[in-house]
Amino acid sequence: MAAPILPVSGVALPDLIRPAGQSSTPGAFQEVLSGAIQKVESFGQNASASVERFLSGENEELHTTILATQQAELSMELFMQARNKVVSAYQEIMRMQM
Repeated sequence: MAAPILPVSGVALPDLIRPAGQSSTPGAFQEVLSGAIQKVESFGQNASASVERFLSGENEELHTTILATQQAELSMELFMQARNKVVSAYQEIMRMQM
């Protein structure tokens, strides 16, 4: 008898941006933005370190290096898309007639 097919569980997204409504303090946007920048930067540094370890032959697996590099690339793309949306919203607000 064949094994049962299990449902696909939810995929965990990178914790780059805090959920809406979690903080209402002045400067919360700045905190979220700086936290996202730090996360993206840490993913990039992790990927660079993984590539260096792989190239120097320090028992770094190829798939680990590829996954770290892909994670850094995707987090940067996500951050850039969020930045583009914020800039677009700002420009739309600035075009409004008062």
